[in-house]
Amino acid sequence: MKQLPKVKIFGMGGTIASKGTTNSQTAGYKVGLTVKDLVEAIPSLEDVAHLDYLQVANVGSKLLNSSHLLKLYAAITEAFDGNIDGAVVTHGTDTIEETSFFLDLTIKSDLPLVIVGAMRPSTAISADGLMNLYQAVKIASSETSKERGPLVVLNDRIASGFWTTKMSGFALDTFRSGEQGYLGVFQNNQIEWYYPPIRPYGHQYFDISKTDELPEVIILYAYQGLNPGLIYSAVELGAKGLVFAGFGAGHWTDEGNNVAKEVWEKYGVPTVYSHRTVEGSVPVANVNHFEGAVASGILNPQKARILLQLCINADYSIVEIRESFSSVYGG
Repeated sequence: MKQLPKVKIFGMGGTIASKGTTNSQTAGYKVGLTVKDLVEAIPSLEDVAHLDYLQVANVGSKLLNSSHLLKLYAAITEAFDGNIDGAVVTHGTDTIEETSFFLDLTIKSDLPLVIVGAMRPSTAISADGLMNLYQAVKIASSETSKERGPLVVLNDRIASGFWTTKMSGFALDTFRSGEQGYLGVFQNNQIEWYYPPIRPYGHQYFDISKTDELPEVIILYAYQGLNPGLIYSAVELGAKGLVFAGFGAGHWTDEGNNVAKEVWEKYGVPTVYSHRTVEGSVPVANVNHFEGAVASGILNPQKARILLQLCINADYSIVEIRESFSSVYGG
């Protein structure tokens, strides 16, 4: 008899661990289940893998911060150094793309790592959480899932944690990678991959094993008549880096660019120009405003923020920061 793989599940909270007051409620619900509750609600998981689990946090993902990410990183790293075959993270969908991107840049392992959530609470009609979790464990248990980096699994779709983005606040198929596509699909209880194991071109890792706190990086959103004084306010609040969610292909106002330049020259705070559009890219030609300006390439603001945090934490020079963005993301 073939021995079942060992999978560890890390609970972070979110809709997948939430309950409403009626079975028609799909908004306004609250976190009320532990990862233990979720596992026990799927008896058939015992036929898929030998499971262990750890509750790292139990909140809506809007409340997560860098401290939670570092704690999760440490827990996964310790587990991967032990005797397990794969890992699953249950997580709220609001910021699942940030956590999955962070883990992609920091977890150095070929073992399967699957991040999973739900768009409906456990009490709702047609709740999706338990099926999503079952599929996540099945994928984390598979040898074919190795060397693919962190994966995000919802609604039968398998996506790259590096690229995927939340597109809707309610739709079950909310996670998509518009330019890159899905990696595979889960159908008829089987994993169907579209591609062999592959990582993004020029992929890099950041060693944060000795990091206790990530530097503050603040995102500022472009809008008509934006107040450039917010740039100074961000620095006064402790920002070590800035990300602009710019117009179109990363455009910003002339006055705002001048203030960002002043902040760079006075405080050495770099600014990454990203885009507020759902898709698209920011080319280098659009951000040659001053030495401390960096193009995000294809990265959206929330993922550009994670990368800039890791670059600053690694004490990268502005040249190294620019290379870090451009080598992989077309920045």
